[in-house]
Amino acid sequence: MGTDGDYFMDFNSLLLTLIVFAPVTAAVIIFLTPKDKTLFVRIIAATATGLTLILSIVAFVLYDRAAGAAQYQFQGIAPWVPSLGISYHVGVDGIGLTMVLLTGIVGFMGVLISWNIKDRPREFFAFFMLLVAGVFGVFVSLDLFLLIFFYELSIFPMYILIATWGSTRKEYAAMKLTLYLLIGSIIALVGVLAVYFSAQFPAGVLPEGATRTFDLLLLQQSNIPIEVQRIWFLPIFIGFGVLAGIWPFHNWSPDGHVAAPTAVSMIHAGVLMKLGAFAAIIAMRLLPDAAREQMPWVILLVTVNVVYGAAIAMVQKDFKYVIGFSSVSHMGLVTMGFATMNQVGLNGAVLQMWSHGIMTACFFAVVGLIYDRAHTRQINELSGWARYFPLATVAFIIGGLVSMGMPGLSGFVAEFQIFMGLWQGPFFGQIWYYPIIAILAIWGVILTAAYVLRIVQQVFFGEWDPHKWHDLRPSNFGDKLALITFSVLMIVVGLAPALLLGTIELGTKPLLALLGGG
Repeated sequence: MGTDGDYFMDFNSLLLTLIVFAPVTAAVIIFLTPKDKTLFVRIIAATATGLTLILSIVAFVLYDRAAGAAQYQFQGIAPWVPSLGISYHVGVDGIGLTMVLLTGIVGFMGVLISWNIKDRPREFFAFFMLLVAGVFGVFVSLDLFLLIFFYELSIFPMYILIATWGSTRKEYAAMKLTLYLLIGSIIALVGVLAVYFSAQFPAGVLPEGATRTFDLLLLQQSNIPIEVQRIWFLPIFIGFGVLAGIWPFHNWSPDGHVAAPTAVSMIHAGVLMKLGAFAAIIAMRLLPDAAREQMPWVILLVTVNVVYGAAIAMVQKDFKYVIGFSSVSHMGLVTMGFATMNQVGLNGAVLQMWSHGIMTACFFAVVGLIYDRAHTRQINELSGWARYFPLATVAFIIGGLVSMGMPGLSGFVAEFQIFMGLWQGPFFGQIWYYPIIAILAIWGVILTAAYVLRIVQQVFFGEWDPHKWHDLRPSNFGDKLALITFSVLMIVVGLAPALLLGTIELGTKPLLALLGGG
């Protein structure tokens, strides 16, 4: 959008619109397809998510990295409710673009992993498409009302998918997830409305005749009284942060992971939790003065995330619960990186979002492959699966090394920057405080190594008894493609992190400038 506030849509902006609405279109087509056309339904779902992946890659390649760090690209804007300052405004910076690429990858691989689902595949893929569309919509929204609209759109299909196709107390987990996320989003919405009504705009910022707006880029130019900032920063940040599993509002997450079908677990842990962290950054963008004051206290909460999540994962007996609590721990590192409020920590936080997204999607894909054949997730009942699933074993070990922060892999690059950011401390002082947080948080990494090695030893190695299992179906092409893709990405980003960091930094620099640190 130009400074004159004119509405426009062009080819570049249509790129993001296609990414968002291709899955919506696919969902409509799938719903209208006869139930017996199962293959056609699968092809439509694969085509839609494959198209979004291709367009995400195109956007990543075409993104003009020389245009200036503060510039959102592929912008398009059209009126929605002009009288309230609501518009369809889309665009991405380096952070949003990286998350769009992550969603494209995980969404397409989720369809491949779910290719052979037999229970009402038409409805499953239709709701899965709506879930993917909602996630894409949040990452590209530059209007806060539009962002919340897509945020809620992503929650509704989660409930249906878990309650209908899930397992292990699926109705309980689906309702728990929905209530937690809805309450968090309502609290965040109230905070957004407080900002909307209290924002004071300098002359010439708003379009002629407008008095208020939900436009994020315009709100960032407004003056919001410090009293309003102090009251509403935490409700907005933590309200959205519930979806990121921030302690003590994390309890819905492991249950949701465990109950969800494999593809939904992949989206849930791989992308949806990042959606919460991404939306929580809005509080930092809009209320930077309060962020500088209150983020040092938020970091105490997420330190509990890191250590507590890893400790609880260590004692779990259910394979999937281990990964669920592992996600709570690693998402704590993401918020911790944002709380450093310096360039190194912010870069590490976004890269951790991407790395963890690929890693957990890989983890849940492996768990799903084993569960579909063993029909149990009890760790003490699983042994020797490396003999039957060598590719899945290699993929899980690579993901485990990423989780442990092993050098040469994507997790090391991300976690190293987060801990460097912690040691450096925020730009406004408190030099002693953040190194202590870093020392406490490192115990989470140590515990992560312990439970990863435990899983690898107990599940994948040891004695193999093929007569114990009665459903040893071979993995299909889609399963293998997903595992290979995830493994290659974790290695490539670890060896060449500049492939993502250069883009990420174009998004974190303006955020740091808003916070007064750049």
